[in-house]
Amino acid sequence: MNLLIVTGIFPPDIGGPATYVPAIGCELVRQGHKVVVVTLSDALSHDDRTYSFRVVRLRRGLFKPLRLIFTILTLLRWGRHTDLLFVNGLDLEAVIANFLLRKPLVQKVVGDWAWERATNKGWVKESFEEFQRDRHSLKTETLKALRNLRVRRADKLIVPSLYLARCVANWGIPKEKIAVINNAVEMLSGVQPAEVPLKTPIKVVAVGRLIPLKRVDKVMEAIKQLESVGLVIIGDGPERQHLEKLSQRLGIADRIYFAGQRSKAEMLSLMAASNLFVLNSTHEGFPHVVLEAMSLGLPVVATAVGGTPEVVQDGKNGVLIAPTANGALSKALLQLVSSPLQRQRLAVGAKHTVEQFRLSAMVKATEALLAGRLNR
Repeated sequence: MNLLIVTGIFPPDIGGPATYVPAIGCELVRQGHKVVVVTLSDALSHDDRTYSFRVVRLRRGLFKPLRLIFTILTLLRWGRHTDLLFVNGLDLEAVIANFLLRKPLVQKVVGDWAWERATNKGWVKESFEEFQRDRHSLKTETLKALRNLRVRRADKLIVPSLYLARCVANWGIPKEKIAVINNAVEMLSGVQPAEVPLKTPIKVVAVGRLIPLKRVDKVMEAIKQLESVGLVIIGDGPERQHLEKLSQRLGIADRIYFAGQRSKAEMLSLMAASNLFVLNSTHEGFPHVVLEAMSLGLPVVATAVGGTPEVVQDGKNGVLIAPTANGALSKALLQLVSSPLQRQRLAVGAKHTVEQFRLSAMVKATEALLAGRLNR
């Protein structure tokens, strides 16, 4: 197969697609397929020779209407020489380009673009689930209609969790058009812990884009009560300045390390230098970073939202907390900080869990699905 993979983020970006696309791309090439990746990028000067496929980078900072046109033209150029479009972002551009290309199109859905956009613009303040079932203003309903149009134009949809499969089905998509293929990770061995400029004996790590739904501020408030605990925050985003000021107000600035956006290798090294991983989101489709934490042997504390309970089993490989329960995060962290034996037991359970999410199984299922679209 000649495949064009389309994505909005790619290393050195951090996020689910930025982890998934390089992994699936390299494995598909290893299976004998030809892959080209088209992605947005903050800079065009990255050395992509380490990848076994071609990476075509488009400047993310372009004036958006101009970027839309330029992206469509780029997809038309590269799409002519491919058998299938595998879309992991930039789905509007891909759908428009495919009106002319007329190629099979498989789209991976990891969340609700309409909810994210409406939330970022301040049009709604609802949870993910509330947004799915409620009626909204004309402009928000227009976003929903555009979302539905994008996914309906795909020949097949891949979702990483049963939770997201149910959500997408509620957008009016036939269930037989939706395939659940879990994200995966290989066991990470030989990762050298990084030097972390914190003096606390216990280090908790949080990873992700610094946006309100990740609720890193609540993690900071929780560790304020735990004098032996420091927090490593990996990632960047619009909330960073607020979080830096909050660390000063809480009097814990010396126990917070803002590591910023890092490469994948640096991120893993910082995680390996930590004792606990925490994910305090109000929503997650399927948290790939949890699998990475588990593979490194980190006990996980996470909110029981979205697809997270499909990975984290409370008391077996991590601790699940209710997203709205006051003090639940502080209590969970205190229990694990106070009990090295419990941390070790959960870490063992986490490594067993990772065995169920092997990269080889994900690649096999994805390859079969993509090939199936060509044979129709």
